[in-house]
Amino acid sequence: MRYITGAIALGAALVLGSLATTAQAATAPVQPARTGGLYAQSELVLTVGQGDSRETATALRAATLTCMPGASGSHPYARTACTQLRAASGDFTEVTATESGRICPQIWDPVVVTADGVWQGRRLSYTHVFPNACEMADHGSVFEF
Repeated sequence: MRYITGAIALGAALVLGSLATTAQAATAPVQPARTGGLYAQSELVLTVGQGDSRETATALRAATLTCMPGASGSHPYARTACTQLRAASGDFTEVTATESGRICPQIWDPVVVTADGVWQGRRLSYTHVFPNACEMADHGSVFEF
């Protein structure tokens, strides 16, 4: 009888111990949700193509550009491109409208540039057609890769 009582006491202790652990886990403080997500806060894929529309252009080259937490990616001038984008608050329309004053030939040989990704937490998809590669180079370093 003594052995049966000891076994019951041991079983009760194990059950109560597991209940106490479960109750403790249920009342543990909730960790805050991760806000960074899968992608960096400012991460873009930039492309340059030959043609007059995004749908029909022949892709010539592409680069990745990450501006947050620091300038990186396959873009050769990542720091300069991120600086230009920050100055424009990520507005690619402003980036492609700013000219350096370079004199370019008036030849129609269209170049399509695209930017897809996330800029400071908001998704974006941008397309612009330049008359030629010289005109594209006249608008800063974002699409200079």
